[in-house]
Amino acid sequence: MARSTIELPAQFRFSCTVPVRITDLNYGGHVGNDTVLSLIQEARVQFLARAGYTELNCAGVGLIMRDMAVEFKRELLYGDQPLIGVLAHSFTRAGFELYYKVEILQADNRFLAVAARTGMVSFNYTTRKVTALPEEVRLRLEAIG
Repeated sequence: MARSTIELPAQFRFSCTVPVRITDLNYGGHVGNDTVLSLIQEARVQFLARAGYTELNCAGVGLIMRDMAVEFKRELLYGDQPLIGVLAHSFTRAGFELYYKVEILQADNRFLAVAARTGMVSFNYTTRKVTALPEEVRLRLEAIG
């Protein structure tokens, strides 16, 4: 089976810390794949908030996730304070991709724990249909990262 690989952009101008809680651990004693999605969702919400948006209101439209890919590199453990970089990229008429770089900070070193990508689509939650992404959203998200 072919392995998925995610080519992360070179620089992330936006990042936030999302601590690993004891309730985030699975029976293996580390963060499970479902919790990684929660961690990157929190980072996405903070990224959008920096632009003045929410997932339900980006200049009058909502966002919905079209697809996602995750590449695990290292365990996340209780007490880790992962630094999560978020970057908007590859804009189209109706959406864009978000890249996530989840790093563990230890002493003076950074270790890549997770690389992820989500395809986001502009969505009208009233009509339940894909809609055009406002140009304002692209401009603001590109300015952040």
